Amino acid sequence: MVLHYTAMNSARAAIDRLCAPEFEVSAHYVIDEHGRVTQLVDEAHRAWHAGRSFWQGCEDMNSASIGIELCNRGTHPFPHPQMQQLRSLLAGITHRWSLPRSHVIGHSDIALGRKTDPGSRFDWRGLARDGFGLWPQEHTAINDPAQFLDHAAQVGYDVAVGVHPVLQGFRLHFAPHRVGALGPDDCADMASLAHQTVVDQTPPSA
Repeated sequence: MVLHYTAMNSARAAIDRLCAPEFEVSAHYVIDEHGRVTQLVDEAHRAWHAGRSFWQGCEDMNSASIGIELCNRGTHPFPHPQMQQLRSLLAGITHRWSLPRSHVIGHSDIALGRKTDPGSRFDWRGLARDGFGLWPQEHTAINDPAQFLDHAAQVGYDVAVGVHPVLQGFRLHFAPHRVGALGPDDCADMASLAHQTVVDQTPPSA
């Protein structure tokens, strides 16, 4: 599941644009500020929400994900009713498709240097606390820059673009308050995410 913000003034304006063929964009769902959900594309069908993208080796995320647009310009917090409905929607999608609940990411994760949504005001930590998406576990900061990209690749990032775009995308999701060069907390957080990703993808023992 890939989360976006609409960056438009209203849900109606976003829906109109997503339904207009000339713009060649679409999404499976739109959730407005009050928690009202509008489905635009069947979950089994492709929607044009990801564009040029990469995640965990997939270079066509439009064909491998469900896109959810949240009515927000990216400049203010996401309202409680909207977030509650998002949780409900994610629970339904993961159940219907037997998907791990950890497979919730942002447009900014799969389009490094190109997209910033759902942005720094989105409560990724709260969403992960309720079981959707990953969040770094408590750790002691380590300084191992040499492994930062290796761990980022395990998580799913497109490391071919280099350290800076990966660091920017990672921080936007997990540490929007951080600035400056790659540091020990970045390395430790990415290592924690990589460990969780490996555990998440390990088949259960017989």
